Amino acid sequence: MTLKRKNIYLALFAPIIGVGAVFVWFFVNGVTEESDDGRTSIILNEDEKDYVLLEMRGLLEAVHAITVGLADNEMEDISSAAKKLGTGHTGKEPVSLITKLPLEFKMLGMATHGIFDEIALEAEGLGDPAIILDKLSDVLNNCTTCHAAYRFDVSR
Repeated sequence: MTLKRKNIYLALFAPIIGVGAVFVWFFVNGVTEESDDGRTSIILNEDEKDYVLLEMRGLLEAVHAITVGLADNEMEDISSAAKKLGTGHTGKEPVSLITKLPLEFKMLGMATHGIFDEIALEAEGLGDPAIILDKLSDVLNNCTTCHAAYRFDVSR
């Protein structure tokens, strides 16, 4: 390969590699800054913030429904509530939002949805309340971990 041809290839691929590197950086880091309270502030627009808050409210409503189901020993209700927030619930998020969330936040969110899948499976299977309660505790631990580490602010 001639030097001229190598330079042409380099000129063609360098921008592609650069764009790829920027994409990876944003996928891993999101759009964040340090906040005054020590948490990582995720910078969103108003619609994106509303979307995230609606999702979090849905998680809390599912925790409530599962708790009521445990108190009433209603495994069908538990399974139904958990399935609504399992991994099948993901993938509908706006791409603009996903690119702004740091990787650790995304991983914690996916793990939480996975635990809801486990709760649904347990409720449909043996239906052991102790196992379901233990998994629900894992969900709440993820919630408190996330709220301790992150906050959402609207871009200026």
